[in-house]
Amino acid sequence: MSAVVTPFPGSGRPNQVAFERPELMRILDLYGRMVAAGHWKDYAIDFGREAATFSAFRRTAERPEFRIEKRPALRHRQGMWALVGEHGAVLKRGQDLGPVLAPVERKLMKLVED
Repeated sequence: MSAVVTPFPGSGRPNQVAFERPELMRILDLYGRMVAAGHWKDYAIDFGREAATFSAFRRTAERPEFRIEKRPALRHRQGMWALVGEHGAVLKRGQDLGPVLAPVERKLMKLVED
């Protein structure tokens, strides 16, 4: 008689990449400030097998102005965080979320000053 071992659900490799609570709080804080400045109107979050993506839109019906991507597979190479512009160019990449968000923070400062 052979025993059959059934794996516990959720064990092993996760099926999708997600943002942790502090990461999402930091991103949503920036999003809220951009909305208050009148620049962003909508957002979308996508959780996939290789990346979690937060997209921020000026208008709902267009391409996102910025995408913030978390790709854990790149953690030891370029860094798992990336800021991607409207046309798909990587604007900033790094190990930590704060420096990757810096270009958007600077843009926010310019919007508030005007």
